[in-house]
Amino acid sequence: MAFDPQHPDIDESRFVKCDWHDFYRGAKEPIPRDMPEARGNVVSTHCFVDTDHAGNCVTRRSQTGILLFVNRAPVVWYSKRKNMVKTSTFGSEFVAMRISVELVEALRYKLRMFGMPIEGPTNVFCKNNSVTKNTIFPESTLKKKHNSIAYHRSREAVAAGTIRVTKEDGKTNLADVLTKPLAQATKDFLCNIFM
Repeated sequence: MAFDPQHPDIDESRFVKCDWHDFYRGAKEPIPRDMPEARGNVVSTHCFVDTDHAGNCVTRRSQTGILLFVNRAPVVWYSKRKNMVKTSTFGSEFVAMRISVELVEALRYKLRMFGMPIEGPTNVFCKNNSVTKNTIFPESTLKKKHNSIAYHRSREAVAAGTIRVTKEDGKTNLADVLTKPLAQATKDFLCNIFM
């Protein structure tokens, strides 16, 4: 496995900063107390997340794809068909966001236990505009109660500074490789970005 030590160029203006104090008071990233002293070069973490809602033509189950990077190297890839049919794209995408939060927290914990210093929050790139807005703006409200756990889990990770979320166009969302059949040219284009 080749590891690219370079940090990707990230446009900081894509990320919104908000005050979460009134919404998730005291939220902070769980940092292990017994972690070793950080040594070596600082690493950055990045995540692409997407769901192909009702993509399976037979069962109409969704396929979730998550791709996690340390610097510019893919280190975790997750592709799984949901075990139940979701009736809305919003619900399906929010479940994918919750899963990505759990994978990000696990990776950040591992890196810290290896003694690797981590630079800032993990950048999460999500294709769904509604999920992005509901995750990054504290004043957004949830109208669908059955999505509340995924909704609050994702927002609390933003409030804790573990992740920061931005919208990623479907043409450049690398998680698409893991969620749906793509034209060969599109697949080659996306794979060349991270391989």
